Amino acid sequence: MAKISMIVNGNPVNANVDPRTLLVQFLRENLRLTGTHVGCDTSQCGACVVHLDGKAVKSCTTLAVMADGHEVKTIEGLAADGGPLHPMQEAFREHHGLQCGFCTPGMIMTAVDIVHRKGHDLSDEVIREELEGNLCRCTGYQNIVASIAAGAKAMAKSDLA
Repeated sequence: MAKISMIVNGNPVNANVDPRTLLVQFLRENLRLTGTHVGCDTSQCGACVVHLDGKAVKSCTTLAVMADGHEVKTIEGLAADGGPLHPMQEAFREHHGLQCGFCTPGMIMTAVDIVHRKGHDLSDEVIREELEGNLCRCTGYQNIVASIAAGAKAMAKSDLA
């Protein structure tokens, strides 16, 4: 067993885990943060995207021990409990950027990362290029792209960004 300590959604977490435990397993099974989804287990679909020290990573191919001493943010940590949605979450709701919702947490976490790296004024071309590692089987992506563009602009005006 390996002893790990990290900050998850602003809260300190300590645990003993098998060194082979994936970060997505640790989040879902140990911490019961089930918003991070397991889609493909091969880093292809992006349903498992979380932020590790502020950068998007695919938690299905990241070991929990690799997050030791670091900060992890999941979809549950984007907005405060009982508070307003994060601007990107609200944009996905307003612009119908989801259908079944399975890919949505990973899409939103990726979208927030895109904004942090590329800024608040994103072209459709940039958004589509940056979403290359996230798959959606329902929407055809048009509303996802529109949601991200709107969310990026909203993040510029928000304290939650």
